[in-house]
Amino acid sequence: MTVLQLSEANVIGTVIAFILGLFIVPLVISFSEKKGLLDKPNERKIHSHPIPRLGGVSIWICTILSFFALILLSYYPYRSLLSGLLVGSSLMFLLGLVDDIFGLSAKFKFLIQISIATIVFCLGVKISSIFLPIIGLIDLPLCISYILTIGWIVGISNAVNFIDGVDGLAGSVITISAVTIGLIALGLTPTDVVISLVGFILAGSMLGFLTYNFNPAKIFMGDSGALFGGFLLATLSVMYSMKANDFKMYTPLLVLAVPIIDITFSSIRRILKGTSPFVADAEHIHHKLLNFGLSQNQAVFVLVIFSLIMGWLATYIAAYDTTKYFVYAVIISIVMIILNRYAKTGENNKE
Repeated sequence: MTVLQLSEANVIGTVIAFILGLFIVPLVISFSEKKGLLDKPNERKIHSHPIPRLGGVSIWICTILSFFALILLSYYPYRSLLSGLLVGSSLMFLLGLVDDIFGLSAKFKFLIQISIATIVFCLGVKISSIFLPIIGLIDLPLCISYILTIGWIVGISNAVNFIDGVDGLAGSVITISAVTIGLIALGLTPTDVVISLVGFILAGSMLGFLTYNFNPAKIFMGDSGALFGGFLLATLSVMYSMKANDFKMYTPLLVLAVPIIDITFSSIRRILKGTSPFVADAEHIHHKLLNFGLSQNQAVFVLVIFSLIMGWLATYIAAYDTTKYFVYAVIISIVMIILNRYAKTGENNKE
């Protein structure tokens, strides 16, 4: 059995990112309101009043500052792949930020996303082999490797963006997925500290953001936050598959089950209607649940529970010993959010 121990860097990185979020998110909210950078209601959206949409700025800042803090503490694991992840995800964040502020066409964003994914592919993040039952591990030709890698990274990045339609949903799914990927990476032999570290820091940044994003949301993550988080999850899962040499390389399919199911059915539905798979509509899974009569919180609860089950199953398959740590991480995350929201409720009541 794998003996799993959370490293100091993972814990410290998560805590730093979370604490930074508690201070930075309110600053971003204030800045967005002053500059009029608000997400206004329309026929496709369910909120009733303008809400700041630059939450991705706080998520990105918290993540990057956490890495700088770890460098100062001498915890930073210097590796080229990590630098590639941070550069690629930052470029994806900038793409989303420009889209949040100015608005970009779906085709243009798609081309830029392919370019960013290609940069990361050239830096070594690639699906170079696949495991097939009976046959075993098969090395892929470069062209097939490129197509699969780019398709996965761009697809997952957009899939996470697609589910960002209900308060707290995308942030919760990203947090659960990031923690799960971080844990199953620790379950590898040998463990992968880079995948784990990035996953836990991303989770910490999201937890700080979620404090202000649950219904009624005070801020949205926007395309900048969703693409940033989705890109990191996509690339981390590719890096995990590079290390797994058996059926375990498919566990990211369970980790990212919610966005994968949503983008699959959304794309099929749009293609059958003769529209672009990247054109937004109001027929995603969360919209279906709302139309079924559930409230926003209830819809988020259903999808979060499903994501948790898939995450637990992924950790069980990857390494049995990781399941108890998955439960610990979930409980700690819930307690952190509840305590902080309770504290803020008390502050609002005093005012």
